Amino acid sequence: MSTSVADKLDAARADLADRDGVLVAFSGGVDSSAVAAIAHDALGDDAVACTAKSETLPAAELDDARRVADEIGIRHEIAEFSELDSQAFVENGDDRCYHCRTMRLGAMFDRAKELGIDVVCDGTNASDPGEGHRPGLRAVEELDAYSPLLEHGIVKSEVREIADGYGLSVADKPSMACLSSRIPTGLEVTEERLSRIEKAEVVLRTWGFQQFRVRDHDGIARIEVGADELEAALDPDFVSAAQQHIGDLGFDHVTLDLEGYRTGSVSPESEEPDGESADGSDDGPLVEDVFATDYPSADEI
Repeated sequence: MSTSVADKLDAARADLADRDGVLVAFSGGVDSSAVAAIAHDALGDDAVACTAKSETLPAAELDDARRVADEIGIRHEIAEFSELDSQAFVENGDDRCYHCRTMRLGAMFDRAKELGIDVVCDGTNASDPGEGHRPGLRAVEELDAYSPLLEHGIVKSEVREIADGYGLSVADKPSMACLSSRIPTGLEVTEERLSRIEKAEVVLRTWGFQQFRVRDHDGIARIEVGADELEAALDPDFVSAAQQHIGDLGFDHVTLDLEGYRTGSVSPESEEPDGESADGSDDGPLVEDVFATDYPSADEI
């Protein structure tokens, strides 16, 4: 770890150590995992990680959050709520992320109050404010959540360095946005759409793809994959399998975006408005033998 990053880490750890206790809004991504690791390092049992469980959180991400919390050794809580209770969120306007983040952080503050904790931390880092359309940051400011990475000038690359220093398996994990980010702005967010998007992405993950999104254009599935995986997605065997198995999930048509994966391709100002960092386009390695075996159907996964 470089000296400058080590100094920032020391300052963030000392900052949190001065507090009686903190609850970390914990998604299991690299940012919140780094904050949770620092908090646990500084406060031990007085640090708690809390994951907000709702329809927009893929089940695989909740499993990852549980696993990473175990890696860190931090107490892990689950707070359940539903964004679909908010008509403003369901309408899916430009400020959808503001409503989502307000509800998520509200659930965090409610759980913190139950636990007698005054401070709620989130994973906003020093790279986030300059990344275009990010209405979720307004919710962080309004609710007065504390962002230690931002406070101490820790940018995204340094977050990954810190996570690696703590030995976290998510140090190189690509950024993950909530499922509602796959639905174009202005098209209602529904449980049906969220469910078929999640199932379609489980199919792609099972087939070996590393960086991808399935965008739901009112019944048209638009698949985006990382640049290094585009050749694999153009294979006729994949095309046939995708049409069959992803189509079976309730999509009328299945398409492949030839521009490949990019953040925020259905959101304002080419930015995913739910807190996905700009380096979400980091591509994982291409799976060499993605077509070497038969594709399972969605029902077999």
